[in-house]
Amino acid sequence: MDEEPHSDPRAPGEDAADAADARLIGLVKDWAASIVANDPVRIAGFMADEWVIVSESGVASKEQFLSLVESGELTHSAMDLVTPPRIRVYNDAAVLTGRVTNTAHYQGTRYDADEWTTDVFVKRDGRWLCVLSHITPVARS
Repeated sequence: MDEEPHSDPRAPGEDAADAADARLIGLVKDWAASIVANDPVRIAGFMADEWVIVSESGVASKEQFLSLVESGELTHSAMDLVTPPRIRVYNDAAVLTGRVTNTAHYQGTRYDADEWTTDVFVKRDGRWLCVLSHITPVARS
C-alpha cells in the first residue's frame, strides 16, 4: 500500500519568512544590548543616517540621540522585550512592533518605562537598518 506523501502545512516561502523574522528579532536584541552598553558607536551601527525617534516629547534625530548617549546625559541599564514582536516584512522593509520595558537615566534622573515600540527597518547593501523608532507609553489602568 502506498502512503501519501507528507504534506508540509507551511505556505511556500514560510521558511524564508521564519528565517527573516529570527534575524530581525536577533538584530533588535543586539541593538537593545548596545543601548544598555551605552555604546554610541555600536548603537549607530543599527541606524540609518536618517533615523529618527518619535515619542511624547516629539521627534529626535540620530545625531541628537547619540550625542546624549556619548555625553553620558542619557544612559540605559535595562531594555527588555516583554511580548513576542509582531513582524511584517515587505520586500526590503520590515516593521516590528512589541512591548518593551526599560530603565534609563536622563540628566541623573531615573526613568522606568513600559512602552509599545514600533521600529521600521530597510534593507540596504544586505543589512537591515532602522529608519524610524516610535514609542508610546503603555496605558495605565
